[in-house]
Amino acid sequence: MDALVQMSFLVQGVLARAGAEEGLSLIQVRLLGILRDRTCQSLELARYVGLDKSSMTGLVTRAQQRGLVRRTPSPHDGRAVLVSLTPLGREVTDRCGAEIARRIDGLTEGLTAAEHALIRTVARKLLPGTPPAHDPR
Repeated sequence: MDALVQMSFLVQGVLARAGAEEGLSLIQVRLLGILRDRTCQSLELARYVGLDKSSMTGLVTRAQQRGLVRRTPSPHDGRAVLVSLTPLGREVTDRCGAEIARRIDGLTEGLTAAEHALIRTVARKLLPGTPPAHDPR
């Protein structure tokens, strides 16, 4: 259990440092990471990130002021707002994601191919709703 918690801290540190290089807080990195492959309603984003609605609104507002995200009315619910990345937000997310991948690769470079596969398998089992993926490494 301790090792899993310590690994979480290690990964959170990687995310925080890579985000800081882009002027992003850890929670902003998480927001952009969620929006990387989807458009979400604000309430759905709040659930993903673990914030209440008002905190989520502030987070999205700050990201929107930086030009990283846009809000659009939901075509299905007149009260709902959809949040998605802007082209600038996509660039920042891609750069930050590449830096995170580089740093995580550095953390795991001493592992064998079998150990890499084992980590991927265990991580997928621990993350509910994560579809199986093929990773050629």
